[in-house]
Order: sequence, then C-alpha cells, then structure tokens
Amino acid sequence: MKRINVIGTTGSGKSTFSSSLAKALDYPYIQMDELFWKPNWQESTDDEFIPQIKQAVSGDLWILDGNYSRTNDIKWKYADTIIWIDYSYSRTLLQLFKRTISRALSKKELWPHTGNKETIGRSFFSRKSILVWFFLNYHRNKSRYANLQNSAVLKGIRFVRLRNPKEASDFLLEMKS
Repeated sequence: MKRINVIGTTGSGKSTFSSSLAKALDYPYIQMDELFWKPNWQESTDDEFIPQIKQAVSGDLWILDGNYSRTNDIKWKYADTIIWIDYSYSRTLLQLFKRTISRALSKKELWPHTGNKETIGRSFFSRKSILVWFFLNYHRNKSRYANLQNSAVLKGIRFVRLRNPKEASDFLLEMKS
C-alpha cells in the first residue's frame, strides 16, 4: 500500500482515520477539501481543482482523504488501495453532529488561508448545511460505494471496507507494526 484513497460519506471519520494512517505509515496526508475550498466558502472550478488533484497524486506515497467523484478517474489511475469508512447511519450522524458543534464553537479555520469556519447558522439553518448534505447523501453514497466494491473500475486496486471504529483501530494497529 503506497497510494491510498480514503472514502466515506460526510461525517464518517475520513479525516481522522486518514490523518492517523498517514502518521502510522509516515506518508504525506492530502485532504481533498483543502484543495477544493477557497476563501469565503467559494468552490474551486474543475479547471482549478483537477490540476491540484493531479499534482497531489503524482507522488509515490500518499493518503488522499476525500470523495469528489468527478476526480475518480484521476486519483484511481494511481491509487493501489481504497479504504471505505462505512459506519452506521446513527454513528455517522452522531459523529457529524459532535464535529459540527465543536467546530462551530471553536471557530477554528478549517483549511489554511481560507478563513472558512463552521458556524451554527451555516451548519443548522442553511441550505448549504453539512447536516442537510448528510441527510440527502448518506444512503446514496453507501449504495454507490457498495457497488464500487465489486466494480471492474477498480481492477487491480485493493478495496478495504471498515464498518466500525474497532475495525478501523485494528487496521491502524496492523499498519503500525
């Protein structure tokens, strides 16, 4: 495992897992959200985003945290492993809720030089709410990733499905040894 894409729905724990895996393997950690989001919550265009993804996956070793399905052809051309963080609906929702509250209260910038911070208003009372995104996409993503697991698209790519925090923890312990 040298080039790993960690996928999962919003709130699944991709970033926490990816960061821990990168530390365990001493690999560069790349967060796709950091490449995508510009200041003031402006989204990158594909002309801006795609070259950044290509650059990010050009190295020999990396942990890439994120989905962005329009980049699958690029990232999976180089990936040798995909790890799907597939926790239950209730666990993922609880994690997302806790994370959202924590981020809104801390007012911590999410990605360097963007000024982007989660707020109670944006998180709970906006059409662009991360929680709304979760409710609209959890089941769709789960179905898409389940189908992906057996897809010919991933021929030659190792696919690991982690269904709970214990499996994730055990996987990380195995990587450290």
